[in-house]
Amino acid sequence: MPELPEVETIVRKVRPHLVGRTFARAEVLWERTVDRPTAAAFCRALVGCTVHSVTRRGKYLLFALSSGDTWLVHLRMTGKFFVYAAGDTPPVSTHTRARFTLDNGLHFHYDDQRKFGRFYLARDPVEVVGHLGPEPLEVAFTVAWLTEALHGRRGEIKRLLLDQTFIAGLGNIYVSEALWQAGIHPQRSAGTLTPTEATRLHTAIIAALQEGITNGGTSLGDRQYVYPDGGLGRQQERLMVYDRAGATCSRCGYAIERLVQGQRSTYFCPVCQGVKIEESAEKL
Repeated sequence: MPELPEVETIVRKVRPHLVGRTFARAEVLWERTVDRPTAAAFCRALVGCTVHSVTRRGKYLLFALSSGDTWLVHLRMTGKFFVYAAGDTPPVSTHTRARFTLDNGLHFHYDDQRKFGRFYLARDPVEVVGHLGPEPLEVAFTVAWLTEALHGRRGEIKRLLLDQTFIAGLGNIYVSEALWQAGIHPQRSAGTLTPTEATRLHTAIIAALQEGITNGGTSLGDRQYVYPDGGLGRQQERLMVYDRAGATCSRCGYAIERLVQGQRSTYFCPVCQGVKIEESAEKL
């Protein structure tokens, strides 16, 4: 599933093509792609609208329209946008779920092999994204906030960080990387982190996400994340633990291990990230 760096990269890639352009044609090929309203109503509402901005909230793309509505997209596991120049003949794909043509002839297609991605059309984006926690790259995400938010939490820190109502945009890849950078075991009870560890985690989350954005996101071997022009991200070349079970930890030389949490693979170094439960005199 594309995480914050991947969605941010997509936003930056499509923004120059869409902002200021008007939808001349809209077609949804698989109706359940549209969560709200109906697919037919969505297409009618989009045609004739100009895109004022393309932004991101958590893992959602937000297209602000001249009608006052916002088109929100959650790509889920396999959703992808592709941009084709005017005059080009877009390739035929059985995974194409929606097709758009802009007033300059540019083609904007949405493909989704697993069909989990969803479109939303809302007058107020809060209707769709109001449940999300703070953005980890914005000023509201502070060490003080994180330290207080961890207080009294009994669940595992890895699972908590994946909760979009806690912090928006984090996913399996960047949580695993951040916990390795911070030296925190993924199964630690969140409430046992000390203020010092919370500070390290705060720094590590921001660093992992910023590096992911700088490198254009992570394109794994399944190629489920690609750019709108078909290009690949480069962050997979810099991952320290994710999907590296059995490889050598670059920090201590021990073997990276894998465990399963909530049906998701977690990768960590058992030496650098300590033990599952640590007793500390300095509790939150």
